[in-house]
Parts: sequence; structure tokens; C-alpha cells
Amino acid sequence: MSEELYMKSDIKKLWKVRELTPESFKAYVEFDKQALSDGALPQKVKRLIAIAVAHTTQCPFCIDFHTKEAKKLGATEQEVIEAVWVAAALRAGAAVAHSVLAVNAYEE
Repeated sequence: MSEELYMKSDIKKLWKVRELTPESFKAYVEFDKQALSDGALPQKVKRLIAIAVAHTTQCPFCIDFHTKEAKKLGATEQEVIEAVWVAAALRAGAAVAHSVLAVNAYEE
């Protein structure tokens, strides 16, 4: 096994996941397709959201894929990086908000 947790080429192994659980895989693909299609929010905005979430969940496959898709939809490099900053701000905000749990320990 490689020492690296994520190897770009590993994404090709999704065929095995599909093979082992075809109905679940098909349902996921359809859900993903619908969730990212145009609706009240255009696809480009949805891809920018996906990039932000991917940075929060720290999924390199998702970061790579959604960034390439956003670029195809006309997202600028600046828009992508601003989406990443939004993710960073929310992640940092969660840490700050949860600091009250530490404060609570001293108030007991």
C-alpha cells in the first residue's frame, strides 16, 4: 500500500464501488447529478459551494473535480479562491463558537 492516503489515480477504482453496490452507486450518481444541476442556483454557484465544502471536508478528489468543473462553467480563479476563504472562515468560526464549551468547563 502506498504511503500516501490519496493518490489521484485511485479515483479510477470507483468502478469497484459501483460493482459491489450498483443500486446505491446509481442512486448516488443520480442524486449528485440533480443536486448540481441548474435550479434556483446556477451550476456555477453550486460548483463554488462544492469547492468550499470540499475544502472543509478536505477531500482532494472533490477539490480537484469541482474546481475543474467550475472552471468549465466560467468560474474565475478569484471566485474559486474566495469560495475557499468562505470555507476557511466558517471552519474557523465553528472553532471559535465551540470555545464556549471550554469556557463552560471553568464555570462548573
